[in-house]
Amino acid sequence: MTRREIREQVFILLFISGFYSEEEREEQLSLYLDSLEELDDADRAVIRQKTCHVLEKTDEIDALVGQASEGWRISRMSRTDLCLLRLAVYEMKWDEKVPVGVAINEAVELAKQYGGADSSASFVNGILGKIARTQQEASSPQADPSGET
Repeated sequence: MTRREIREQVFILLFISGFYSEEEREEQLSLYLDSLEELDDADRAVIRQKTCHVLEKTDEIDALVGQASEGWRISRMSRTDLCLLRLAVYEMKWDEKVPVGVAINEAVELAKQYGGADSSASFVNGILGKIARTQQEASSPQADPSGET
């Protein structure tokens, strides 16, 4: 499976997980992965691991999304957009193998495919762009006010 296909499966699992309690998630995750007969064990493990990591970081991710989405509460966002944002923010912040630009572009492409009309892709792109700029500003070395380096 390509990284894009793996990312899409993680997105689908994140979306599905919103319909189940925390206790039911593991069983549903296994059932879904078992239904994908073309998966080899390595891909299955990567999808499971990434999905679990995103779910573990949901509170932190939602806080970042909430800060970046002025005027939009998490509870008002479409489930599709929110799952895409969660996956992309996880990749941007915690998955060193995925460049920030790739995480944003892939989320926008999935939003075009799964989201509502054109607004979904624009919304996802705007939120992720703001988060990326904020992260970049936070990681840039601050100029020394004395003028010394």
